[in-house]
Amino acid sequence: MDRAPYPARIAAGLIVTALEETRKLPALLITLPMTAVSQTLQAGMRAQQNIAELAIKGDAALEMFFDRPDEQPEWARFDEDEAEAPEPDSTPAPATPTPDREPAAKTPAPTSIDDEVEEAATDADLAAPPRADAGRFALYSSTPDDVVAAEVPGAEAVGASNGSGPEIVELIDYDSLTLAQLRARLRSVAIDDLMALVDYEKTARNRAPFVTMLDNRIAAQNKRSTEA
Repeated sequence: MDRAPYPARIAAGLIVTALEETRKLPALLITLPMTAVSQTLQAGMRAQQNIAELAIKGDAALEMFFDRPDEQPEWARFDEDEAEAPEPDSTPAPATPTPDREPAAKTPAPTSIDDEVEEAATDADLAAPPRADAGRFALYSSTPDDVVAAEVPGAEAVGASNGSGPEIVELIDYDSLTLAQLRARLRSVAIDDLMALVDYEKTARNRAPFVTMLDNRIAAQNKRSTEA
């Protein structure tokens, strides 16, 4: 294959290049402002860097002739330059006489742990005990019957002195029963006797736990009789 002459090939290459660049013109027109700005900024930054480098070199050259560093700056201070401080006088100062004072009376401390325990117990005894029948759990938090009987020696004599007490009281020895003993005895007591015991308790000693137990027993008996 015969080739075209060299000048003809160069001319054909120029034409193709011109066509390619012409096709790129729309994209170049869009990016041209941003490219120009970025190139301008880069050129400015390079110029500043060059100027700064020149200034540094100039300072290094001028310091050799004009601004020689001092061997000892004014603000430098060494220990040898300070004057030695005078030594303090080792002669002791005369003691100032103090007036005699009587020692303050000391409060006697407790001699032993037992004394502290006794004092705490005395303070606790002065506090009034809370009511045993107060609150919603009076049935289970009431004072035991033997303690009540010991505190009130004439309590048991109330029922005995009244000759009009029901027969069931003497039959089960009601006045001497505790709450637990009475609960066991009530299983074999009829409903009429239970009502008599309630009336007797309310008129004699009126103890809330006993009255509550008797009322509950009467309600249970009535429920059983109704179901039967």
